[in-house]
Amino acid sequence: MQASRLPPHGPKTIPPMSNPVAQSTDLGTTFFCVSLNPAIDTRLVLNEFLPGRVNRVKEVYRTAGGKAAHVAMALKGLGANPMWIGFCGGALGSELLAGLRLLGIQTLPTGTSQSTRVNLEIVDSGGEVTEILEPGGTITSSEWSEFQAACAGAFQVAAKKKVMVISGSLPPGVPDDAYATLVRSARSANCLAFVDSSGVALSKALAAGPDLVKINREEAELVTGIAIRDPISGAQAARKLLDLGAISAAVSLGDRGIVGARKHDQVAIHAWTTPLHAKSTVGCGDATLAGLTYAAAKELTFEQSLALAVACGAANCLAPLPGRILREDVSRIEQGVHTELL
Repeated sequence: MQASRLPPHGPKTIPPMSNPVAQSTDLGTTFFCVSLNPAIDTRLVLNEFLPGRVNRVKEVYRTAGGKAAHVAMALKGLGANPMWIGFCGGALGSELLAGLRLLGIQTLPTGTSQSTRVNLEIVDSGGEVTEILEPGGTITSSEWSEFQAACAGAFQVAAKKKVMVISGSLPPGVPDDAYATLVRSARSANCLAFVDSSGVALSKALAAGPDLVKINREEAELVTGIAIRDPISGAQAARKLLDLGAISAAVSLGDRGIVGARKHDQVAIHAWTTPLHAKSTVGCGDATLAGLTYAAAKELTFEQSLALAVACGAANCLAPLPGRILREDVSRIEQGVHTELL
């Protein structure tokens, strides 16, 4: 959605993100960004957030959201033409679809009887972010069946290369093995399957053998049982993700970059850059995943892929809203990315 800025004295707008390097798009690649639990993201900006007190908001932004939507937006910023596939319901679902389409993102929605959820992000002038995330409406068995059929049909498209990115939480009513089911569906259609999730859904997805799993430090610690304190322990966790079924794995370390590993490689790779002052870190992991996805389409080396991913995540720190990265920011940051073998 074109972000609406609603300060006390009337509406203003932030224009849709520019696409300065559309010519660099990997023609022939189809990107599917799959969202089982999308949202309308509402960002409240205020001077200081005081729990238990009256808080007066300076600015309000309402945008299409959810992790897969942020990935699609970041891919769009890189010059790709992704398709968003997701559930949507009620007026908020219509708002979500309208917002994505306004950004030039194709949509393949499955309607739901319950409304699309709202996620709240509170940002104070010091940069501290508080997130309040709704669970999402309950998905019926028939809606889930319809969604699986829509995905399977989409994955059959003829293309030089196909990449499915599935990310985010599961809404109530969807089985724990939903991601595993979609990974198998994608791979049966010769489509690469990338996953960003957590908990039981992640564990079951790993067992289905995704081509890439990209998760953050906390998610990696939970699924691997490894305490991640530095890039070395991050590499251990990434290798554990390979043991659990992933073909390649990347673990985000926040402002310390990302660590990646692949099956049959002798070494892991740590990529990082100088931390930036972030407007908000919401969406940085999604932009990182978009970088890895785009790199796969461009057939970059693993080291180059991680460097691009770090640059995309850092560029998100400069973006006005999650996922709204600019290619010029990515290109500039990418030149300063460092890599090392672990």
